[in-house]
Amino acid sequence: MISLKRLPTFLHSLKARLIVSAMLLILILLPIVGVTLNDAFKLQVKSASLKELKAYVYSILAVTEVDNQQLFMPEVLLENQFNVIQSGLYALITIPAHQQVADNLSQQARDFDAKFVEAKPIGKPEQAGSLNKDTRKVAWRSNSLLGIDLSAAITTAVHTSATFPLPAKGQGQFSEIELNGEPHLVYGFSASFETEQVNKHGETQRTRFPITVYIIKDQSDYLLQVKEFNQHLWRWLMILMVALLSIQMLWLWWTLKPLTRLQSELAEIENGKADHLNDNYPTELSAVAKQLNTLLNTEQNQRKRYRNALADLAHSLKTPLAVIQSQKDLSPQSFEQVSHINRIIGHQLKRAQTAAGSAWHLGVEVVEVSDKLVRNLPKIYCQPPITITEDVDRSAVFKGDASDLTEILGNLLDNACKAAARQVLLSVKSVNSCLVIGIEDDGKGIDEALHAQIFERGIRADSYQQGHGIGLAIVRDLVDSYQGQLTVSRSTRLGGARFQLSFKH
Repeated sequence: MISLKRLPTFLHSLKARLIVSAMLLILILLPIVGVTLNDAFKLQVKSASLKELKAYVYSILAVTEVDNQQLFMPEVLLENQFNVIQSGLYALITIPAHQQVADNLSQQARDFDAKFVEAKPIGKPEQAGSLNKDTRKVAWRSNSLLGIDLSAAITTAVHTSATFPLPAKGQGQFSEIELNGEPHLVYGFSASFETEQVNKHGETQRTRFPITVYIIKDQSDYLLQVKEFNQHLWRWLMILMVALLSIQMLWLWWTLKPLTRLQSELAEIENGKADHLNDNYPTELSAVAKQLNTLLNTEQNQRKRYRNALADLAHSLKTPLAVIQSQKDLSPQSFEQVSHINRIIGHQLKRAQTAAGSAWHLGVEVVEVSDKLVRNLPKIYCQPPITITEDVDRSAVFKGDASDLTEILGNLLDNACKAAARQVLLSVKSVNSCLVIGIEDDGKGIDEALHAQIFERGIRADSYQQGHGIGLAIVRDLVDSYQGQLTVSRSTRLGGARFQLSFKH
């Protein structure tokens, strides 16, 4: 099994995997289909050309006559291309070198025959040797061959794999040669005529006259057909490829749309904009959505019951403690201990009520909490007047409970207002999937020696003249429960203390 860590990052998505697999299937399959169809078309066209050349061979044999060991051919053939010089369709008849040629061949043809005999035997040497080791000469050629030096083509054919075929009697053979620098198809067919001849003793003898008929055809039509077919084939394959890719993309989008909707609804639940999933999902996802809704409802009900029970416990404990504190004969030491118990109960209740353990489906926009605190705190700290300035990203979201965020910001802003001379700055921003909150004041600041101590219960900085010293301890516990970070430093803007909170989304 391939580990996800070894895959590229984009392939971690199911959608990306389906898209890549569909594209690979189309991009590999269609070219293979194209090559296969192209080869099949070439074979089909070549097969049609072979049948055509065979038909021309039979038409030549039909008008061929042999008498007294001499070959006779008509001056004009029925197929007009054989009569037109360099028409692209040529016919040729060869015979063994010792055979006689009829007188009706012109002197130009005889000269051509001489050059042919002086060149090389038609076919490979071993093929020629199989026919009584004779070289062959031209007995007849069509008028379309006038002006074409065939001996060069024969010489070239001997030195390359392309040859004039020399089939056995009654057999045909297909080959390719170059003629005048152009590719040509050649089909050769060997036949033998039987003739009667009277010898010098007056006896009648039956003799055989072997010939080989060659039909040579220019491949330009064949190559043109293949080229046009290739152009049409690949053009339509490209169109088909684009169409299939488009259909695949639409099909994948439609198929994966429920997953995208599920992801979107989960994001809304995480941001606190929804509290459950919709029920309109396909069969494969409906059970998942139902179970998630059940889990959400169960967790919300349990948290509500837990908080109600804690509130009841706090109420039941505060009343007896208040009665004890009202006793007139209570010693100062006992009164201090009761107050301390009261503070501990309040702190532990706040800590137990935090929703950090289930904060994955909770979310609140920071401005919903910060705006209320910024409006109300200056009314409390009006002597001297405190100005709270906001530098808040309005879209920033705290992944947790609104009451927990209120507790955190309320304590920090309250302490900042106590320590400030005139100004408090609240900054909120999202950086690399991390929520960063900064609270600064223009007070005296906090000595570095007290940075660790001020988060302990009952310890206050010298700049704070009010409070019981448990606010920062509550903040620290809440931040820890959300796996956040709380740091204290000197403010570079206002000169006082700076508290910075960082929460990973």
